[in-house]
Formats: sequence, structure tokens, C-alpha cells
Amino acid sequence: MGGVAGHSVGEITAAAAAGVLGEADAMRFVGERGRAMADAAALEPTAMSAVLGGDEADLLARLEALGLEPANFNGGGQVVVAGAVDALERLKAEPPAGARVIPLQVAGAFHTRYMQPARERLAAVAAGLAPSEASLRLWSNRDGRAVASGAEFVDLLVGQVASPVRWDLCMASFADAGVTGIIELAPAGALVGLAKRALKGVPTIAVKTPDDLPAAIGLLEQAA
Repeated sequence: MGGVAGHSVGEITAAAAAGVLGEADAMRFVGERGRAMADAAALEPTAMSAVLGGDEADLLARLEALGLEPANFNGGGQVVVAGAVDALERLKAEPPAGARVIPLQVAGAFHTRYMQPARERLAAVAAGLAPSEASLRLWSNRDGRAVASGAEFVDLLVGQVASPVRWDLCMASFADAGVTGIIELAPAGALVGLAKRALKGVPTIAVKTPDDLPAAIGLLEQAA
């Protein structure tokens, strides 16, 4: 049995693919999510940085000391962190041993406490949805587990804007489930790159243009 998962906003696409949300509800939710997160980001200057390498425990301790938060645990030695701009500059100037800090061109500290206003707005939107049960195995960014309940998955979508993306745990669940291939839909490339490092030997296809569809279909047929 196959399954679907999405990274950050991609979870809404995954919810639609698994039948939890209809197309209209998914578009309504993603639109309000974008507006709510932009409004939350405008409240105070924040940013995000990618941290590559180093020891994760050392990084988390350094983040706590600086008042920063982990936003994405992407696996393969990559953690995206977020918070106040001056604190991120201090982290870049004095990173943990063996780590490299790369500032990202984003509008704010997504997937952190700074997004709590967006979470509250999305909770109101979610109250007007009628989610269905998942027709496919659907893994959550919250903790990497498979969620069958549509209502629970929508609740997780709401909380996700203000909590870390645990893509590392999603990939661990893929491995535990015996996933034999991964297809990333457009815009594609980043997630298969992470999978190549964390799930060595598992075939991957990034569907970037229609020309990539035959290879993706072939991978699906092999798994059937």
C-alpha cells in the first residue's frame, strides 16, 4: 500500500490527494494559511536560517540560549531555525562546532511561536470544513506518524503553522513502512534530495515537467 506526505504547505496537497479535503476546501485553506502567516510575520522582524552539519543536541542548546527555535528538522544533518533577526546573526557568527549557518530569504519565522496568530485564524477556518477519512496512508509532519482520521489531520494542519516540521520523522516512517520508491510532485527536487541522503538505496523521481511523468508511472507500476 502506498501513501502520501507533504512538507509544510505541501501537507495540504497531501490531504487533498488522500481525500481528506476536497479541492475547494484545500484551496480555501491554503489561501487563508498564506495570508494569516504573512500577517503574523509582519508583526515583528524575524527570519530563518538553515543549519548544516554539527551535533543536533549542541544546536538545540545553542538555540535555547539565543531564544531561537527549530522550524524544520529536514534530516540528513539539516535543521532550519527561526526567530529574531539579531539572534540569527549571532548564531551565524558563532555556530555550534562543525555547523554552517545559511540565512534564508523568507518573510518570517514560520513554524514557531511567532505564528500563533496564524494558528488561531486557521482554527476558525478549520471549524467550517467537513474532512473525510484518509483513503491513503497519510503521514503527518507533526511526528511522522500515519493519521487515518480526517478531522485529526486537519487539526494537525492548523497546529503545524506554529510547530516544527518533522520531515526527519516522516522519512523514518517511510523506512519503517518499507517504502520502495518516492515520487515528489512539482515544484520538485528538494525532498528527493533529502531522501537520497536519509533513505539511501530507495529510488526517487522528481516530477518537474511532463517529461518526468513516464519515469514516475514506471516506478508506480514496479510497486504495484
